[in-house]
Amino acid sequence: MPLYDNALEIIRTNLGQLKNGERPKFVAIGKLTDEQLATINQKQLENGLPVVQCNEILYMGKHHYNSRAVKDGYSIDDLVKQVESALAETSVIENNKVLKSTVLRDDGYGNMVQDWAVFEMTAKRPKMELFSVIPKGDDNKPPK
Repeated sequence: MPLYDNALEIIRTNLGQLKNGERPKFVAIGKLTDEQLATINQKQLENGLPVVQCNEILYMGKHHYNSRAVKDGYSIDDLVKQVESALAETSVIENNKVLKSTVLRDDGYGNMVQDWAVFEMTAKRPKMELFSVIPKGDDNKPPK
């Protein structure tokens, strides 16, 4: 399973800290499957980029929170669901920095979305950072 047992609680804590104006720490929330990592590394090589050496995923949540909660009006619960969906074991690699869910998710706002996890590959090398999640297809945003 890509997400660790305590990952959702950790993600929620980090997002709560951001909401309170605090700066959370980077924390490990899970790992890519062997197949997901192999596909990312194949795409990294195709783009002339170094391979990812460690499949562990780190999360702080700052960009995710600012983009989805502050800008779009999503709740912390919504953001946790986005991460859980995007980092599912069945998710597939879109390109060398995106892992997308294979299952459409009802976002509660009248949309069926496909959650895309966007990674930053160099800042925390050899590990990857989950930089943000994009709920593709969220035409109806939450009321602000």
